Amino acid sequence: MITPIRVHLITGGFPPGSFAGHDMDFVRLRILGLLQQSPQVLTTSGNDFADVAKWLPGSRLLITYVAGPYPNDEQNQFIRNWLEAGGRWLALHGSSGGKAAPVAGKRYARKMVKGGYHDTLGCFFLNHPPVRKFRVDVADREHGLTRGLPASFEVMDELYLIELQDPANSHLLLTTVLERDPSPPGFGFVYDADTSLLPDGKTRVLGYTRKTGMGGVTYIALGHCHSPISNVQPFVDSSVEPSGATPMVFRGSWETPEYQTLIRNAVHWGIGANS
Repeated sequence: MITPIRVHLITGGFPPGSFAGHDMDFVRLRILGLLQQSPQVLTTSGNDFADVAKWLPGSRLLITYVAGPYPNDEQNQFIRNWLEAGGRWLALHGSSGGKAAPVAGKRYARKMVKGGYHDTLGCFFLNHPPVRKFRVDVADREHGLTRGLPASFEVMDELYLIELQDPANSHLLLTTVLERDPSPPGFGFVYDADTSLLPDGKTRVLGYTRKTGMGGVTYIALGHCHSPISNVQPFVDSSVEPSGATPMVFRGSWETPEYQTLIRNAVHWGIGANS
């Protein structure tokens, strides 16, 4: 008899039941399909963090792809305790975001609010420019999480600007070069300073892994996708579409063999098959 390995998957937007600008159904199905390839995996799923205390006990891996939902302080403490006891968290794309607050005196402007869960996750989302084509550099090709990846590869995606919360203990996996945020005025989120730049003034982190007690967290910023009913992109960079018109169906990194390899490696890391 095979001993099952339980994985809890959270995919969802805010407000509850919304897509929040992402094709949650597409991601949910892709990840469930990948998990089904491992005969020992048993998967539970949710749309937010409301019931993590119910599902994480006995789970080895938590996978999140969210746009808006985030753990409150009590839920965050539960996740932190679970990680320290040996759990692993694979956080994708919008998992580094969360609450967006209005900016006083600036109509329609919003600013991301840092919470306690960002400390647990290890990064905080600032903003992203319009969907664009860019090069991803693999910072450590010897790590199990990047096994089979080339030294670099190109994607079309949202290039996330994330601020590391624990740089000294974060093992970098993926980076890119972008000296300044090319977002047009009024695009995206407001932030006080571009704290996503590394000390060299040009490198940005797109993926890392770090230990937390007996467990650990792996975060991968890539992975935007949308459908005609979930698209909220006002326009894209000319490197994606010369006219700037937003493709109504966009899969971006999900369609590249490199990203598929990366996610597969990350799942193996999470269930302990690739430590």
